Order: sequence, then structure tokens, then C-alpha cells
Amino acid sequence: MDQTAHSSTPPGKQMLSEQVYARLRDAIMRGDHPPGAPLKPQDLAKEQGVSLAVVREALVRVVGEGLADRLPNRGFAVPSFSDRRWQEIAEARRTVEPVVLRMSIERGDVDWEARVRAAHHRLVRTPAYAPEESEYYTGAWAEAHRAFHRTLLEGCGNRALLETFDRLWTQSELARRWSAHRNPERDGAKEHRRLEEAVLARDADTAAAVLVQHLTLTAAALTDDSGQAT
Repeated sequence: MDQTAHSSTPPGKQMLSEQVYARLRDAIMRGDHPPGAPLKPQDLAKEQGVSLAVVREALVRVVGEGLADRLPNRGFAVPSFSDRRWQEIAEARRTVEPVVLRMSIERGDVDWEARVRAAHHRLVRTPAYAPEESEYYTGAWAEAHRAFHRTLLEGCGNRALLETFDRLWTQSELARRWSAHRNPERDGAKEHRRLEEAVLARDADTAAAVLVQHLTLTAAALTDDSGQAT
């Protein structure tokens, strides 16, 4: 029996769909499509020279990541940025991530500890800003930052929880890219170092508290009223 018979998507079409999805995702994250902008399948298909079916498949995937909204009339649009929306994401992260971090500290093995050290080292050694990338964090730093936070949680061994983290993180990054707020007095490197130290010391209480504080400061930096982010 042909083992590929169960697959409904030909390999060529699947690769094309992946490429279109990746380009659309990157375009949204770069801000090529501003907050609230419609994502018209016909226009996207014409721009990328692909079928409507391929574009719709890519749009469904970015909706699943929280990078687009599906409108009541079955259209698509980039999410509208609002303090309330960001606060909901921040609240979800402050609720979920400290719990998963505790699980990770309890269950993580020596290999996980080594990955945490490596991820932190990479983050420390990656420049956060570059003149050619304007006021935004560099792409390399953004990825190192994501990898560090995800590695902290990977010791939990629960795929469903890690997928929840991935989705919340992606939405957080979109909000971060759109925000014009920046706190030059904040020492993010120190926060990450304290987090790594507490995790490797297997001090779950301290690690969870440091993470909550870290996420709270991030939320405050992305809203007009920092008093809301508590």
C-alpha cells in the first residue's frame, strides 16, 4: 500500500503553501500590513502568483497563531492593536508561564539545564539593536529571546502547554513590534540573568516570582497606563 495515499496534499503544493504562509507571517510581523488592515485573499494571491486556495490555507494558519482575525463576513484582517487586547495576552502569559516554569524545574533533567545555559549565553551575546533595523529589536535578538524563554519551559515535557506558550509569544511579539513605548532604564539583561540563575538553582518560588515581574514590566512597557499592568 502506498504510504502517501493518506496525504490529501501533494508535496509540491504543500511546499508552496508553506512558502506563502512564511512570507505572509513575516510581512505581518514586519508591519507591512498595519494593525486592522484587511488581508484580501485575491490581492495576496495576485501579489504572490499563487491560487486562492493556497492563500486561504496560509491565512487560516496565521489566524491560528493569533496574527490575523477572521471577520464575521468571512474576510481576514490584521488584529487591531489595543491596550485591552495586549493586557489579555499579558494576563494569560502571567497565569500560564509561571506554572509551566515550576513544572519544568521539577521535571527538567541535566540536558535541559545545559540547553538553558546555552540559550541564555546566545541571548547575552546577540546584539539587541542594529542601525539598519531602525528602533526595533534585531531579528536575531528576537529569536534568541524567544528561544531562551521557551527553553526555560521545555523541561515540563508537555507539548500542549508549550504550544500554548508559542501562540501567546507570537501575539506578544506582534504587540511589541507595534508599540512605540520603550523603557531605557529597564535592565532586561539583569532580569534574564536572575531568571536563569533561579531556574538552574532549582528555586521554583524565586524563578516564578522573577518571571511574573519580568512579564509585568513587559506589559507595562507596551501600554499607555503602566498602572494597569499589575
